Order: sequence, then structure tokens, then C-alpha cells
Amino acid sequence: MVFVHGNAETAAVWEPLLAELGRDGVTCLSPPGFGAPLPEGFGATAGEYDRWLVGELEGFGEPVDLVGHDLGGAHVVRVAMSRPDLVRSWACDAVGVFHPSYAWHFLATLWQTPGVGEVDVARRFGGSAAERVETLVRRGLPRAVAERIAPAQDAAMGRAVLAYHRSTAQPVMAELGRDLPAAAARPGLAILARQDVLLGTEAQRREAAVLAGARVEVLAGLGHRWMVQDPVRVAEVLTGFWEATGACVGSAGHGHSTG
Repeated sequence: MVFVHGNAETAAVWEPLLAELGRDGVTCLSPPGFGAPLPEGFGATAGEYDRWLVGELEGFGEPVDLVGHDLGGAHVVRVAMSRPDLVRSWACDAVGVFHPSYAWHFLATLWQTPGVGEVDVARRFGGSAAERVETLVRRGLPRAVAERIAPAQDAAMGRAVLAYHRSTAQPVMAELGRDLPAAAARPGLAILARQDVLLGTEAQRREAAVLAGARVEVLAGLGHRWMVQDPVRVAEVLTGFWEATGACVGSAGHGHSTG
């Protein structure tokens, strides 16, 4: 199993869920700039992240069970569309961002705006790590997870946030979404956290899931960081999905790494 996290996070966001899953052979991949260094010349655009994830998955030597959240979820969908040979199954919360009528959320529109975006990330990732920990805790992250994420919220992450969102301003995502039916080549699970307002409306997420041939799992009462809000419930959902697809035994992996 391979887990890919999202914006302003590190792989630590998966730790409560992985503890509940209790499985061997799990790898957490940190996108460059998000808990992993930005390589020289890496522009942090959508296309570069797509190529990065493809390269990582090619190293496993066999198809993997892929799970993604937020921007990591978008990377997962892109691989499911373009390289189904690398995927045994996929699950994520971000299929709705490929819906033709998806509109980026307020923060994303700030980051897509030159000048305004730079001011926001400087404020958001400025200050001390201790201050960032308190901000993350107020936003619902367990303190232990917040303390692992906050040190990585630095200027490099800010650059990655801006570059990624500017590379995905509409109509880019809508155009990429034309390939959603290709994702149906492998079993997919669209995680629909009802209180998440960042990744599309419920209708958009459901319609995109249909296009991608994905089963929809509704997480009533949970929001954007569903994996830390109720890891027990999410572990049950993922386990049920893997069992239904026959993907629960012998999943490819290079060991449990939180990046």
C-alpha cells in the first residue's frame, strides 16, 4: 500500500490511520516540497508531480494499492488515468477536482494570484514552529501530528504551494478531467467526507466518481482531514474496499515510512 498526502502536510498526517490499519508493507510518499526536499530544477507544477509519482511507483516493480489525500489525491487520480499498469487499486478524496465545473476554493484562488499568494504563504508558514503547531491544533490536528508537520512548513513548502496551484488554475483541471473514464481500468474508491468544502460539491464528487468508475464511500460528519478525525472508521472503510477488490493481501511496499 502506498499513501500520498496533500497540501501543507507531511506523511505524519497518516500516522493515526496507519496505526489502526496495522499492516506491513506500507509506504508513505511525500511529494517534493511537502515533507521532502524540492530537487534542483523541480518546478512543483502538476505535470512534474505526475511524473514524480509515476517514477516512484515504477520502482515498486508491481502494481500497488494507492491512497491519496488532497493534492496527493489529485496525483493519485492522474496516475490512475494515465498509468493504470502501476495501480492495483486506488482510493482518494480528490476526484471531484477533475469535475468540469469544479471551482478552486478561496485559499487556492489567493495562491493563484501573484503578489497576494506570496503574502499569504509568508504569513502562513512564517513565525516559529511552535506557533504553527498551535495553528494546526486549532484546525483539528492532534498535537502529536501537528508537532511532526509544523517544522516542514517552511519557505520551500510555500514555493511549492504557489507553483502547484498556479499550474492548476482552471481550465487546467477540467481539461485533465476529460480522461477520468480511463481511471475505471482499476478499482477505485472515492472518499466523500461530507464536511469537506475544499474538494468540490457533493454532486461534483459523485458525478466525477461515476465517470472514473469509482465506488463512493460517504464519511458523514468528517471533514478535510478525515484520516485523523476518525482513523478507526476510515481503516474499516479502506479494509472493506481492499477486501472487496481482492487487494488486501501481499500489497506491494518498501516498508512503513513516514517521510
